[in-house]
Amino acid sequence: MSLELVWYILVGILFTGYAILDGFDLGVGTVHLLAKKDEDRRIFLNAIGPVWDGNEVWLVTGGGALFSAFPAVYATVFSGFYMAFVLLLFALIFRAVAIEFRSKEPWAWWRRMWDIAFSLGSMFSAFLIGVVMGNVVLGVPLDRDHEFGGSLFGLFHPYSVFLGVTIVALFAMHGAIYLAMKTEGDLQNRVRTWIKPLIGIFVCCYIFFNLLTLIFVPHVVEWVRDRWYVLALLLADILAVMNIPREIHAGKEFRAFLSSCIAMLLLMATFGLTYYPYMLYSFPHPENSLTIYNAASSSKTLAIMLIVAAIGVPLVLAYTICIYWIFRGKTKLTRHSY
Repeated sequence: MSLELVWYILVGILFTGYAILDGFDLGVGTVHLLAKKDEDRRIFLNAIGPVWDGNEVWLVTGGGALFSAFPAVYATVFSGFYMAFVLLLFALIFRAVAIEFRSKEPWAWWRRMWDIAFSLGSMFSAFLIGVVMGNVVLGVPLDRDHEFGGSLFGLFHPYSVFLGVTIVALFAMHGAIYLAMKTEGDLQNRVRTWIKPLIGIFVCCYIFFNLLTLIFVPHVVEWVRDRWYVLALLLADILAVMNIPREIHAGKEFRAFLSSCIAMLLLMATFGLTYYPYMLYSFPHPENSLTIYNAASSSKTLAIMLIVAAIGVPLVLAYTICIYWIFRGKTKLTRHSY
């Protein structure tokens, strides 16, 4: 296995970790306003309170790995999608500020304002992540020097916008399942009633997105046709999603959450296997595309950074496991709560 392929897999693992972990954070924010009581909203915030900032470490780590292993991709993506990433950064900042400030004052208007900021910041973050992914799937205009030739408004076309909506639906489903695992009593029963409709919305969006892919992204259809294992992953992903309501009905919320995590893992694996060896596909000039081979750092750099990753990634993983173990169980409100 080449060093380029190893780093392609490693970068994929890091971004998958971010999608799964911060995905339920953003999903909790998306459904936050469905709770009407102040106490219920506080429980939602405290369900993610100990872990939300640590979850975003996976995004930073993934970005650092991309910069180290595939600097040409990092440069092209962060320059071409610059304004989109600035908007994403502002959405994440407002979301974080809302979590910290929301319960600082008892005034109803104060808390309502930050509730709205938290929810909108979460939804907009998920939407922008989907828009960026949609452009990567569709392909972006690159010249011979691999420089981006589009504009901010060009990123928001029907295909990428609908993928943004699909990601919002996916994260909302994922977040509701997490809340069902972390709550109890009447609140848990109410959250359970949200899950099936959210699964239905996500499945409808996902089916329609795949139909749009058949229409707007013919090169993906050609790649999948030659890779039977991608279809096998899609089938496994459908089975994982179908298992969620079964586990919820049986009262096994943790298993339902695991099924949701596996579904997201399979979605990311499907994306990675479909696009290999491309990192950034150039449309309408495929010859200008960035692959894991023409965008990678030197072999020496990849080898040295692999040693660093072998030390750093297990530390991040150990920290994540430790935090989730310490704060396992149902969420309780205390005087130290948000």
